[in-house]
Amino acid sequence: YLGWTLDAFDYFLMTFMFTAIAKEFGTDVKAITQAVFLTLAARPIGAFCFGWLAERFGRRPVLMVDIVLFSILEFASGFAPTLASLLVIRFLFGVAMGGEWGLGASLALESIPARLRGPVSGLLQSGYPSGYFVASVVYFLLFDRIGWRGMFMVGVAPALLVLLIRIHVKESPVFEERRDKVRSKPVKELFRHWKIALYMIVLMAAFNAFSHG
Repeated sequence: YLGWTLDAFDYFLMTFMFTAIAKEFGTDVKAITQAVFLTLAARPIGAFCFGWLAERFGRRPVLMVDIVLFSILEFASGFAPTLASLLVIRFLFGVAMGGEWGLGASLALESIPARLRGPVSGLLQSGYPSGYFVASVVYFLLFDRIGWRGMFMVGVAPALLVLLIRIHVKESPVFEERRDKVRSKPVKELFRHWKIALYMIVLMAAFNAFSHG
């Protein structure tokens, strides 16, 4: 829940600052919104790559690396000298952001009894609007004082979540159980279950059309 909250917090900070960023780079808001498009377009790349790494090295360490990475890229956004460099950084941010949900969900849902997976998955998903709320509060309190670059630097805060994971969160028992066994091949498994994969893609596309529209 906290991972998804802070993930959304970082993402939505950008959406509040279109006008200020456009003014500094001498362009219009439409050009700045390309950063949002690139972030969202890059998320499937991160979801696949970090998910594959999690199958090899475990959910916990890969999740920690992922959170540090998207926090660093959020921080780096505040130093972008040009619009082009900002768009590149936001694309890379999208790759890192795409990994968080799948890793966090796997780690959580594999660590609890099966009967609790429904309610817990709902709790996890509620982290996204919570992140939007936190971002709006931070924007209200700090934007006039520190500007858009400073707001991106505040976005490094999710990196602190790594300490919590490092101290309190154990590796997924599902991963531990099959650590020394033959690992699955993600691409092969994807094509093997292509119908359910396609259904989930269409379903999530519809959900995201509502939330991001």
